[in-house]
Amino acid sequence: MLKNVIFVFLLLQLCIIFGQETATQKRIIIDVGHGGNDSGAIGMNGIKEKDIVLAIALEILSLNEQSKLPLDIYLTRYSDTLISLSDRTKLAKALNVDLFVSLHCNHSDNPNARGIEVYVGNTESKYSNKSIWFAFQLQAEFGKKLGFESRGVKFANFQVLRETDGFCPSVLLELGFLSNRDENEYYQSSSNFEVLALVMLECLIQNRNGYERAGD
Repeated sequence: MLKNVIFVFLLLQLCIIFGQETATQKRIIIDVGHGGNDSGAIGMNGIKEKDIVLAIALEILSLNEQSKLPLDIYLTRYSDTLISLSDRTKLAKALNVDLFVSLHCNHSDNPNARGIEVYVGNTESKYSNKSIWFAFQLQAEFGKKLGFESRGVKFANFQVLRETDGFCPSVLLELGFLSNRDENEYYQSSSNFEVLALVMLECLIQNRNGYERAGD
């Protein structure tokens, strides 16, 4: 019951925000991590990272389409297929996107490790400041709206960041630890995918003037 109330509350907030926006579109690509024979992290009861991030990404896409938002959203994969890292970044460039967001879940040998991490590229580029700024917005939203612990904004040389951060703002989001009992349990409910998608979408629309490439 509480989950339904939270979902409705967030949806109402989102509708208010959308009503205040102009029709100007921002083009975003959501990179859905792993896929196919690459399952990514595997949780205690066999839940797979590739399935979680795909479910969340499809929810974001569905909410965006239903609400007629001023966002033009694409996914790097729409089903359980494996797309190479280079093809993911090539697609972002071919679509001339304003923002690249890569979705993942975390895993650790330490069962107490928990929380959200957001990564940006570790080399300075034209869009470094915008990437860092948006990473902090994501951290704040997941903490404020869902109570996820923040593990900070971090810098890494991940290929998808390295190959996009000179072209557009780009971040890689680690949505909690499947090796943590509580966070693994959180992903057992599909209703939580809907809430995560809403928070993500709300963050994208609220902060679109901060990550846009126009006028650079």
